[in-house]
Amino acid sequence: MKFEEFIKRVQKMPVIETEMLLSGVSDPSPFKVQISRWQKAGKLIQLKRGVYLLAPEYRAIEVYDFYLAFVLQSPSYVSLEKAFEYYDLIPEAVQVYTSVTTKRTGKRESEAGRFSYRHIRESLFWGYAAIKLDRQTGFIALPEKALLDYFYFRGTCISSEYFQEMRLQNLHTINFTKLKAFAKKFKKPGIIHIADQIKEFAIGKISQERAV
Repeated sequence: MKFEEFIKRVQKMPVIETEMLLSGVSDPSPFKVQISRWQKAGKLIQLKRGVYLLAPEYRAIEVYDFYLAFVLQSPSYVSLEKAFEYYDLIPEAVQVYTSVTTKRTGKRESEAGRFSYRHIRESLFWGYAAIKLDRQTGFIALPEKALLDYFYFRGTCISSEYFQEMRLQNLHTINFTKLKAFAKKFKKPGIIHIADQIKEFAIGKISQERAV
């Protein structure tokens, strides 16, 4: 198969799964050789075994990072600092898409981006919502769950100064009733205490902003 013919078949697909393309093919070896050559030539980006992405200049559609984060490791949802950025809870741009997964902790880096995964037990895998962009679906933690996930991994022995160092902002958007209810589901006293600390810090910060 020529690359031009290949592009016509796949350029409107967000990702390319070789297993799907090889369905019904009696001898997949020649096609796999071509895939390898196109990858070495920079025409394809390998996301993981059997899953590829067209190089940007050959794509007919935009491929979204939230979708890629899920494709690379599922089940998973984006959380922690990247979720903070998405909800405008911090002022900084975050380059790494960190997700929570019930699978193993790991990292994946390629021309497609930087993706990190943190393992969490199944009983804590909740509190997220779907993001749908051009028929591509990814998942992201609700803001309250993203905060609690962060301290679940970071640790709960936190001073009030640490919240200042995080540069948290727009805390008026947090539903503190939901935050406390979520914290109780962790069944960890430290996480419940963190929820109380976040609320206390937010009230103080909001009061200061209104006084200015």
